[in-house]
Amino acid sequence: MKVTAEKIDNQQVVLEIEVEAAEVEKATEKAYKRIANKVNIPGFRKGKAPKKIVEQHVGKQAILDEAFDIVAPKAFNDALDEQKIDPVTRPQIEVVTLEEGKNLVFKATVTPKPEVALGEYKGLKVEKEAVEVKDEEVDKQIEQMRDRQGKMVDAPEGAEVKSGDFTTLDFKGFVDGEAFDGGEGKDYPLQIGSNSFIPGFEDQLIGAKIGEQRDVNVKFPEEYHSKELAGKDAKFECTIRSIKSKELPALDDEFAKKASTFQTLDELKADIREKLTKNAEQKAENDRKSAAIQQATDNITVDIPAVMIDNRVTAMIQEMAMRLEQQGMKLEQYLQYAGTDIAKIREDYRETAEKNVKTDLMLEAVAKAEEIKVEAADLDAEIGAMAAAYGATPAQVQKIIKEQGRIGDLAATVLRKKTAQFVVDNIAE
Repeated sequence: MKVTAEKIDNQQVVLEIEVEAAEVEKATEKAYKRIANKVNIPGFRKGKAPKKIVEQHVGKQAILDEAFDIVAPKAFNDALDEQKIDPVTRPQIEVVTLEEGKNLVFKATVTPKPEVALGEYKGLKVEKEAVEVKDEEVDKQIEQMRDRQGKMVDAPEGAEVKSGDFTTLDFKGFVDGEAFDGGEGKDYPLQIGSNSFIPGFEDQLIGAKIGEQRDVNVKFPEEYHSKELAGKDAKFECTIRSIKSKELPALDDEFAKKASTFQTLDELKADIREKLTKNAEQKAENDRKSAAIQQATDNITVDIPAVMIDNRVTAMIQEMAMRLEQQGMKLEQYLQYAGTDIAKIREDYRETAEKNVKTDLMLEAVAKAEEIKVEAADLDAEIGAMAAAYGATPAQVQKIIKEQGRIGDLAATVLRKKTAQFVVDNIAE
């Protein structure tokens, strides 16, 4: 087999592959037998018709095309190995010569994975952020616990709506004097100050009393999900039906006993501070790791083919679609609700996709330079972690991975994690 490689525009390589006629002849015999077992030829059982008869029935070109499908994949893969090319795209095939008794010649155009010039990735200087939990952070946690322990009470007679109150109201919306679909509600629950309605809506209800009718004038945001209403002025006729407020428990030892397993408020605060400190330390360490990986990524030199970024964007959108389906929503429904389209989503994802691809290329290059390998124990540990996360057994997870043909993907993921840890472990002290 002969192989020549030519670089062309767009970072592509054209491989011209020539396979000896003898190999083509062997493939042709296999092709004839394959076709003979598929077609019905009057007077012959499947697979028993002579080659000439099969050729007359389907045509010589059909047999040659089948022979090409037999011989070309191996020839292509052998050519990749010979030229040390790791393609990131499927090949574009062009047959040059496919004739009986002649060498097969075909061209395969691919985009190779780019070469990476590593920069500094060991001994990186990354400062770990100092951890300090302020009293305000502890107090915020305490207030959230008080809020969960709070009781809803009716506002006294004659009370006016104030920020933080829980109301129910009737409303009907109008644009240009006409009621619009979806603009009406009865006994609708609304906490004033929650900002769950159009900006400015809730503020205009402050001071209203139960039974009072009040007009609220607002403007829909330009980016509102309903294009028919986006940017338009609207009036809502509103009537307050009820007002409730939340009565919070006193901040004392009794509260601590009811809200936790601790006997005193001081013990509860100490526990909250300890947990916040642990979380902050873990975040600081994660940030330190991310900074090291980002530094190592920034230090490489690589020309990333656009197709790699496009493919990563596509994968990200597919992952988003799967998450939405798990929540009972189709991607098309989300796009309509969000007032966007696939083109905009792709544009939004592109920067992140490029960063992720560059990081992966850095990690692959470091793994190669440092001869980092994935051992069986590494795979077992990853499968064990996945099993724990999904509430399954390692055997169940392993079975699913094998059935889906994802062992290679799993190994690649483990290699990236292992290499990332190598970079982190070599941060300068």
